[in-house]
Amino acid sequence: MTNTPFSTHLDQNPANYVPLSPITFLERAATTHPDRTAWVHGQDRKSYRDFYARCRQLGSALSQRGLGHSDVVSVMLPNVPAMLEVHYGVPMIGAVIHSINTRLDPAIIAFQLEHAQSKLVIIDTEFSEVMKEALALADIDPVVVQYEDPQFTQNGPYIGELEYENLLDEGNADFQWPGVPDEWDAIALNYTSGTTGDPKGVVYHHRGAYLMGYANIISANLSRHPVYLWTLPMFHCNGWCFPWSISVVAGTHVCLRSVRAKPIYDAMADEGVTHLCGAPIVMSTLLSATEDEKRALPHQVDFITAAAPPPESILAGMAKAGFHVTHVYGLTETYGPSVVNEWKSEWDELNSAQRAAKKARQGIRYPALEGLTVMNSNTMTPVPADGDTIGEVMFRGNIVMKGYFKNEGATNQAFYDGWFHSGDLAVLHPDGYIQLKDRSKDIIISGGENISSIEVEDALYKHPDVEAAAVVAKPDNKWGETPCAFVELSQGHETSKEDLFSWCRDHLAHYKVPKTIIFEDLPKTSTGKIQKYLLRRKAKHL
Repeated sequence: MTNTPFSTHLDQNPANYVPLSPITFLERAATTHPDRTAWVHGQDRKSYRDFYARCRQLGSALSQRGLGHSDVVSVMLPNVPAMLEVHYGVPMIGAVIHSINTRLDPAIIAFQLEHAQSKLVIIDTEFSEVMKEALALADIDPVVVQYEDPQFTQNGPYIGELEYENLLDEGNADFQWPGVPDEWDAIALNYTSGTTGDPKGVVYHHRGAYLMGYANIISANLSRHPVYLWTLPMFHCNGWCFPWSISVVAGTHVCLRSVRAKPIYDAMADEGVTHLCGAPIVMSTLLSATEDEKRALPHQVDFITAAAPPPESILAGMAKAGFHVTHVYGLTETYGPSVVNEWKSEWDELNSAQRAAKKARQGIRYPALEGLTVMNSNTMTPVPADGDTIGEVMFRGNIVMKGYFKNEGATNQAFYDGWFHSGDLAVLHPDGYIQLKDRSKDIIISGGENISSIEVEDALYKHPDVEAAAVVAKPDNKWGETPCAFVELSQGHETSKEDLFSWCRDHLAHYKVPKTIIFEDLPKTSTGKIQKYLLRRKAKHL
């Protein structure tokens, strides 16, 4: 680096440079707002003073048991207070939190535990049976800590060496945690679904989690002291980093073990919920609730949703019910949401079709993301901003993962020419907003023509009887591939294949119309995403 007057005798020192870590958010909240409610769980609630003390106890207890820098603590917990506490107590000592999807089978859990070399596992009793099987398969011997939810009785074997509260009792509530020596240090390990092989371990660092903490405040419009309802699983991209974001504004976490209409409405009405996140299935759950389950909302509630853009009918229903919906897009590799459909007030004046077209777009880069573009992956040149030319979505910035844990090949494949290659295909509009067209593996090539499965799905979603739709490629001797649609009808609704074929012909170019339609309940992940890989397998044998 060239010496200039601005670099001479102006070095970093402890007074002017501190590594960024979201753990400091909690320390500030507990100091500034010690008596404010940090979390609510059933009849139990804790202040920020007590929340911070419990997290320090956890960090202290782990440290006394010999855990420290880069050691992995695996957790299999629903949205309960302990899950919030591990997001601070584990990285507080430089250890890495590994959150396990609660719907995984023993073999996949065992792979993750062994690959991560987990030193300690915290398990909710509800999932103790599957964890018991996983531990029997894994060639590791971690300390097992069992969380027994005091608010809900759960069935399952006791497999822990000690209970979670006993672990906390080993620690010191005044623990002077050491701080993070390097903001590039790992804070979390999140495994991808592994639909095309073994799951890949996505590594987050403290700097990225810190910046996402602030970015969520801006993009989700989190005002001072929000009340946030946990309908998004905290195991999913560390709850999109909201466990850390809420502390920035000393908000209140309202924990929810399972996503059901009545508990959601009760929490919103009784606790004054202002914000929640979730997949489109959560919106469907809210709108399909019975009158007995519904409660009047005390104010407008902000709902942040990811995955496919919600159909216009869903958006209209949510608005009528008192929700303001913001659509985001991202990947596990980008700490969750990294693109937001930032709405402009002038779009309110558009007609309904024009508004729907704007809402169908994924949007622009998150405040903490430095680069978002759509490029031809072969030439690495940006596609024209014409809303028509398809390219690959690419990311660059501080909220892109460190890489894939112990997987140099996959990391190199994802990172080259200075960008993270997402595998998602999109177009770039003249105003800079991107719009997804497909995953690269989901593009259907029929008779030499590229067909976007998302475009076909959008047409099906507009049908009044369709609850959910997924379109995949079906092998065809003549055309190579043809679109095959799997359709889930709304409860109490009926329609025929002939009606849907006709509907698609009215809304799509004829070569894009599905050649096959199957009515069935669609397989979904715990976060509401449709598992297309299962449908692709099925389509091969139709």
